[in-house]
Amino acid sequence: MASYVLAIDQGTTSTRAILFRPDTSVAALAQREFPQHFPADGEVEHEPEDLWATALATCRAAMGEAGAGGRDIVAIGIANQRETTLLWHRGSGRPVHRAIVWQDRRTADMCARLKTAGHEALFAAKTGLLLDPYFSGTKLAWLLQHAEGGGELAFGTVDTYLLWRLTGGKAHATDATNASRTLLFDIHKGCWDDELLSLLGVPKAVLPQVLDSSATFGVTDPALFGAAIPIYGIAGDQQAALIGQACFKPGMVKSTYGTGCFALLNTGRSPVASTNKLLTTIAYQLDGTRTYALEGSIFVAGAAVQWLRDGLHIVQSAEETGALAAAADSTQEVILVPAFVGLGAPYWRPEARGALFGLTRASGPRELAQAALESVCFQTVDLLAAMKADWRDGESALKVLRVDGGMAASDWTMQRLADLAGCAVDRPRIKETTALGAAYLAGLRAGFFPELDRFADLRQSERLFTPQMSAAERERKLAGWTAAVRRLLT
Repeated sequence: MASYVLAIDQGTTSTRAILFRPDTSVAALAQREFPQHFPADGEVEHEPEDLWATALATCRAAMGEAGAGGRDIVAIGIANQRETTLLWHRGSGRPVHRAIVWQDRRTADMCARLKTAGHEALFAAKTGLLLDPYFSGTKLAWLLQHAEGGGELAFGTVDTYLLWRLTGGKAHATDATNASRTLLFDIHKGCWDDELLSLLGVPKAVLPQVLDSSATFGVTDPALFGAAIPIYGIAGDQQAALIGQACFKPGMVKSTYGTGCFALLNTGRSPVASTNKLLTTIAYQLDGTRTYALEGSIFVAGAAVQWLRDGLHIVQSAEETGALAAAADSTQEVILVPAFVGLGAPYWRPEARGALFGLTRASGPRELAQAALESVCFQTVDLLAAMKADWRDGESALKVLRVDGGMAASDWTMQRLADLAGCAVDRPRIKETTALGAAYLAGLRAGFFPELDRFADLRQSERLFTPQMSAAERERKLAGWTAAVRRLLT
């Protein structure tokens, strides 16, 4: 009898495969890193074969660790970096170009032209998104303009590409959460929008079929894992984390700290139009019913720590930054605004670039580590403030922030987040919440996991961080951050 659900968590710098048991505990985990490519300022790419090779290798490694064969896997779920865009030839499967990563800003001019032409309100009304190069639509338009060789083409975000490869080219589909991030999908009607496709010059023939987040997407080629395993779950990574954190009730919010940071607030069956530059998005779609969320997107979170490690060589590992920050000189006020690839919500300034403020001759690795970690906390506070302003019950609902992702493992960072946000920060016992969300969607359809309410009962908190900083200190530090951002943007 099958014993596990297999989740593929395909991120920006690595791919992980995790086997989950029915009680949501982890049976095995494998991870492989892969390189990013930066061909020019503001351009970020992946080799599509790296995405596929690491997905396949980690699945096989996790199965090997657990001693599981293909027949021991009841279903597969996929969580993916959402806006990263691929275009390939249907016949050969050959990509027309490297994958254009969600961080890529090459279509900023295209977005500016669409704004100047007065189209942003139309895109926002239908998709819940802003005209920003972050999203897939303008990336796809760019790829179509640069495609060579003719023939039938297929577009996909990373989930669709992995599904295509897993099924041997038999399935070209996505789920509603990923579709909602493309600038091409009407989140109210639940379909690709002809008017938006026309504005971006995208033919409908290249687009995948859109299904529920828990659905029959296809089965794997038996040659891959020794059996044809059903693929029953797909969700964009941030929506998958919302599910993995069991944020099923309106007003519940989670924030994921990976390469970037993404906070999602469940708003229930009705989409909420933001007046504070947040995004309206589909949280998940089950049995044809859409649940919506407000989202704030920060482009640089863990990437700031990577910069300390790989760019400045201040640390050898991310784990060192918490201890350095704790030892920082409290009399210094070094502030990093990490706009390395522009600023996301609630500013949406793709042309912005990073800056350090408050440096003195005494500033060193400890102060820079603190500034990098605090920058993530400050940006989160900005998102929560916007959510409180947009959500009808924001002040009463946003009392607890559920957190996950690599940076959530840092006690120093999570305590500083609680201090600056002025709310409790809840870190779960199972930290692989993105993968767990994908696994849940797959296991739900397979009957492996229970319905939403019972699944929520399985979540356990590992630690609750509560505010310890005085209100005066909090306000002083937040004012310093606000002044730094204002100086950067003027």
